[in-house]
Amino acid sequence: MRCVIARFPFDLTKGGVLESMKGIKPEPITGESVIIGRRQYPAKQVGQIITGQDRRDFSAGEVIRAMAKLGFTCVEAAAPAPAGAVDGSVSAEGYEGLR
Repeated sequence: MRCVIARFPFDLTKGGVLESMKGIKPEPITGESVIIGRRQYPAKQVGQIITGQDRRDFSAGEVIRAMAKLGFTCVEAAAPAPAGAVDGSVSAEGYEGLR
């Protein structure tokens, strides 16, 4: 499938992406990510591996669109937790104590 990443056209296939990512250790995920095989990779890491381009040359969104078209599962960045929440939840009591 023809995909454009950083204004350059690439002919990508699902099998080609799987082969390119084989043996690559996933980096810590801080934003959008792609599930390839049994591993979850940051979108920018995938883009760098499959295109050979510098990560500054393309957006994570470009990679996510291309990987979604190829049938890979893409995961959006997790929403940040509210301020003061340790486990991501805020109780009503917590708000009363702030007044």
